[in-house]
Amino acid sequence: MPRPIWTGAISFGLVTIPIKVVPATESHNISFRQIHLEDGGRIRYRKICELDGKQLSDEEIIRGYEVSKDTLVPVRDEDLEEMPLPTAKAIEIVAFVPAESIDPVRIGDSYYLAGDGQVAAKPYKLLRQALQRSSKVAVAKFALRGRERLGLLRVKEDALVLHSMHWPDEIRDSGEVAPPPVELGDLEVDEAMRLMDAMSEDHMPAYTDQYRQALEDVISAKAEGKKPPQPEEVPAAGGQVVDLMAALNASVKAARESRGEDATVHDMPKKKAAKKTTKAPAQKTAAKKTAAVKKTAAVKKTAAKKTSSRRKSAS
Repeated sequence: MPRPIWTGAISFGLVTIPIKVVPATESHNISFRQIHLEDGGRIRYRKICELDGKQLSDEEIIRGYEVSKDTLVPVRDEDLEEMPLPTAKAIEIVAFVPAESIDPVRIGDSYYLAGDGQVAAKPYKLLRQALQRSSKVAVAKFALRGRERLGLLRVKEDALVLHSMHWPDEIRDSGEVAPPPVELGDLEVDEAMRLMDAMSEDHMPAYTDQYRQALEDVISAKAEGKKPPQPEEVPAAGGQVVDLMAALNASVKAARESRGEDATVHDMPKKKAAKKTTKAPAQKTAAKKTAAVKKTAAVKKTAAKKTSSRRKSAS
């Protein structure tokens, strides 16, 4: 088990649970040193007192708060430990809330809470089972590393987990990054949901850090005097206007093919052809009658002209 970073108790009403706080995560990041480009010499930082010019060790250094220019107030570990706070040595649960009511943006570092001794076993199990049956999480306050923090307690398998949380005034307004209003059709939303279905998993997959692996390969090659592996060429994303429906349709097909599923997708919606204007039956009938009347009138006019011509010839 990792080395505890904090020892205290969970305060649950009048119930006290002695616990030890240990980190729930560990970093696998690759650390770099700074070196001189010309000769490869190591660059080191020394902690020098600006008054006497002496190099100091960590044991000789304490915190200091600058209240004004050239005026520093020393703050020792003892000062922080003796602050009149109920959370100085306790994780004080202040409320129980539905898990879905917590904004994930507010969640920070994670810690496991280990029961400290046999006396902690029963109250630890009590809180764990109460949280499980209620489907709620506990909101708590605690002090760690020189400041009071807001925390979230939940259950992970058989252990209690503490997540540090940001205070409400530490969350920036998301409205500053929201895009301008645009029109979006139902067909595009439906296609996006089909893509989500094609990419859905029952559980969180076990992803790996490909960047760290690639960086280790580069370091290994350079240590052996070899040329680092060259990356595959990836076409640069341009600024062209994308046909959203076509992109979604192709993405659904690719997602299904990658899972070995039927990659059949719906046909792209086509634009409806303009309807031809047709006359109503009543209009057709009226038009026929008008044509017949005109034809009869023309016949009568021709006959009248012929009769008039005959009479003139006879006289």
